[in-house]
Amino acid sequence: MKLSIFLALSLFCLQAISQGDKSLRPSPPAQAKATLKNGATITIDYSQPALKGRTIGKDVEPYNGKVWRTGANEATVFETDKDIKIQGKELPAGKYGLFTIMDGDEWTIIFNKTWKQWGAFNYKEADDVLRVNAKSDKASAFSERFTFYVNDEGKIFFVWGNTEVKFKAE
Repeated sequence: MKLSIFLALSLFCLQAISQGDKSLRPSPPAQAKATLKNGATITIDYSQPALKGRTIGKDVEPYNGKVWRTGANEATVFETDKDIKIQGKELPAGKYGLFTIMDGDEWTIIFNKTWKQWGAFNYKEADDVLRVNAKSDKASAFSERFTFYVNDEGKIFFVWGNTEVKFKAE
C-alpha cells in the first residue's frame, strides 16, 4: 500500500514538473527576433502547433472569420522597443497580443494591448491598438510546424502548412 501511494505521488510530481517545462509541450515555445535598420528590435514569442495530418480551417485553427491567437497555448506576444510602422500604420513601442483573422486569402493582423492571456478566449476587440490587412500566399515549402520569421528589413511572416502570410514593419 505504501509503495503504491509513493508511486502515485512520484508520478504526480513528475507530471507537475514537466508541465512547468514549456519545451515539453506538444506545441513548444519559439521566438523570432530581429533588429530593424532603424534600430527597433522586434521580438515575437509564440508556440508552435503541428498539423499532424489535420487541415487548417477544418480540423485545426485558424478558422475562417474567427479570431486566432496566431500560434498555440498563450497568446502570441509581439514586442517592439521603439515606435514602428506596420503596413504603414503607427504602432507605439510596447508589448501586444498578436491575433489574426483569416478570411480566405485575406488576413487581418491585430495588435491588442492585452498580451498576457491564454489563447484568444478573453480577446476583446475594444483592446485592439492596431489592425492591418495582409494577404496569404502559397508557401515555398510545406511547414509542419507553425513558424514566424522576421528580418532586419522588417519583413515579418508566418508559415504553416502551405500557407504564408507576410506583413511589413519599418
